[in-house]
Amino acid sequence: MMLSLVVTASIILLLSAIFMYSKKIKSSYSTSYRISNTQSLGRRRLPLGSLGIFPFIGETIQFISCAYSDKPETFINKRRRMYGNVFKSHLFGSPTIVSTDAEVSKIILQSDGKIFVPSYPKSLMELMGKSSILLINGSLQKRIHGLIGGFFKSSNLKAQITSEMQNYVTESMGKWTEDCPVYIQDQAKTIAFQVLVKALISLDPGDEMELLKKHFQEFIAGLMSLPFTFPAKDVADVLVNDTSEELTDDLIAENMIDLMIPGEDSVPVLITLAIKYLSDCPAALNQLTEENLKLKMLKDKLGQPLSWNDYLSLPFTQTVITETLRIGNIIIGVMRKAMKDVEIKGHCIPKGWCVLAYFRAVHLDDKLYDFPYQFNPWRWQEKDTNNCSFTPFGGGQRLCPGLDLARLEASIFLHHFVTQFRWEAEDDSIINFPTVRMKKRMPVWVKRRRYP
Repeated sequence: MMLSLVVTASIILLLSAIFMYSKKIKSSYSTSYRISNTQSLGRRRLPLGSLGIFPFIGETIQFISCAYSDKPETFINKRRRMYGNVFKSHLFGSPTIVSTDAEVSKIILQSDGKIFVPSYPKSLMELMGKSSILLINGSLQKRIHGLIGGFFKSSNLKAQITSEMQNYVTESMGKWTEDCPVYIQDQAKTIAFQVLVKALISLDPGDEMELLKKHFQEFIAGLMSLPFTFPAKDVADVLVNDTSEELTDDLIAENMIDLMIPGEDSVPVLITLAIKYLSDCPAALNQLTEENLKLKMLKDKLGQPLSWNDYLSLPFTQTVITETLRIGNIIIGVMRKAMKDVEIKGHCIPKGWCVLAYFRAVHLDDKLYDFPYQFNPWRWQEKDTNNCSFTPFGGGQRLCPGLDLARLEASIFLHHFVTQFRWEAEDDSIINFPTVRMKKRMPVWVKRRRYP
């Protein structure tokens, strides 16, 4: 009780101080925006919205408060109903235009670095480093993205990933027992991290891998850099052997660290959420299981191992992954900064303002998707994934280069999981902020399938 009173009193004092400060500078703050907008945009008006009561803070507290709920899009949807699909706000210290319009967001994503550049909260930008592929622009960004994307799309790498993923999955699942729960999120993280690090820097599981994982988790918590040497025949080797003088050792090191994030976060969450949604949808689980068992029996009969193409050619499995990406929203959106005054579909974006292209609101829009909160993989049997209303991997020049590998790894894990086990999932809930994850790490009780 005493702690609660102290916290409450502290918040009141803090807000009081901010209020007094805001009164002092309110007029100059408002005038500076008005003059800037008037001079640069003429008679064109900014989108409707609010910059919030307090300078610098704006509406950040309300945004974060909703982000921690089970429906983080509440903040966005409330303002969308009031102001329209594109509106102004003030988030993370910057005046911001928020787009929940699929076409507007597509234009933002496809724009080059002369119009929009990446812009994220200061803490994230400092964490990633100035040479991160997430932040750099122009020809250097295109070159790095092209080198990494080309390597990730190669058949040789897909074959390597498939072989290693199969080995790690088989080894991991071979240790599962029926007398204690298996935490899917933990298992998926371990396997995906091993596979990705092997592809990036050719490091095998062992003490060095565990040490790297420990350091990387510390990096995610706030460290700046991590030194290591680069073996050959991996992503690091592709970048090191490039002749461009712009690809310095520091730049390569920073991007190796950034590229490990999917192994610790994105891919494991995709796998975990897919199993969560399948557990809650018996019809989808049955159809996916039948599809994968049919493939397994065919390959066993022929005496052939599964190839990467086999996994990606399973049609219903791919619709499950697609629907998981849509409803799970592992990446809720991207942030950009306008380098000059821009007008898109009649919406004015002033130079220096940030833009938040909010994917989650589009993916859960009932005007675009029937019953958007319902897990329905069958919708993708008729709906095309190549449209601006489905952007789980971003888009434009910064489209995630590892999107095919994410699908491949998820397909392999799901195949071995459903063909080896039946399971019952414990109740668990999804946490959406600051990253998407399961509150209890997705515990399931497994029973091995018995084959004659």
